[in-house]
Amino acid sequence: MSDRGQNKTGALRDDELKKEMRGQLLSGQETRAREELEPGLEPAGQEDRPVTDPMPAPPRPGSTPPGMTPREVELRGELARHLNRRVYPAHRDELVRSLRDNHAPDRLVDLANRLPAGRRYANAQEIVRELGAA
Repeated sequence: MSDRGQNKTGALRDDELKKEMRGQLLSGQETRAREELEPGLEPAGQEDRPVTDPMPAPPRPGSTPPGMTPREVELRGELARHLNRRVYPAHRDELVRSLRDNHAPDRLVDLANRLPAGRRYANAQEIVRELGAA
């Protein structure tokens, strides 16, 4: 039996409201900040003080790690997509074979062929360091 005309929000809006209220429903507490903690309601005299961070924040996920360029991060990601974790530690020939088996772009196979033959690599990060983001 349908309750047409009774629900003015509709099924899609009901789902959106459930998602918005999920935190409050699960916690059993109010999820909004108390009014005295809102940013615009600071004590007088605080306006001219500089805002400082007592501890620098660690790099956010997805950001470029220290010591790597964005290009190196991109190359590391491409290699990781085409190399299984089971291949490590691996020599150059094993890496090239794995890249070909996983249908990696020719550019990645060519880069792997440039690696020195006698070294084993534990992960994509070591490969990128060795290549110097070629």
